[in-house]
Amino acid sequence: MVGKAEAVLTGTYPDTTVNGTANFDTTKSGKVKMKIQITVPAKAGKSVAVHIHEHGDCSDNGKMAHGHWNPTNAQHGKWGQGSFHSGDIGNVKLDAKGKGTLSLETDLWTLGGKPDKNILGKAIIVHGGVDDFTTQPTGNAGSRIGCGVIK
Repeated sequence: MVGKAEAVLTGTYPDTTVNGTANFDTTKSGKVKMKIQITVPAKAGKSVAVHIHEHGDCSDNGKMAHGHWNPTNAQHGKWGQGSFHSGDIGNVKLDAKGKGTLSLETDLWTLGGKPDKNILGKAIIVHGGVDDFTTQPTGNAGSRIGCGVIK
């Protein structure tokens, strides 16, 4: 297991600027703390969905990342409430300049170790819309406008 990892987020379409990072740190208790900082000027004042996807491949406009990372075969949902994928991070509210942050800490992820918890080599996808937390299995979050691989 490693102590730190990062995904550098970039746009998947030339006409939509997406910049940011997702930083991951292993805490002394063994949990993983995540902080996402993103900028999507075209979505200023709105929210965008962010998920961890199965494969660390951002090609084909992020489609090669495949579906949400879901090692427990759960139903899609809202993080921490009822049934949800291990990769269902949620929505990030963007300010008037298109900047937003989201932090969480969990024991559902590790940086290395068992495949059912290891997020290394997975992709972080920024979607063009918001997650409705109910549509299966995607949350109806829209196209994949940003992507980065957790390394």
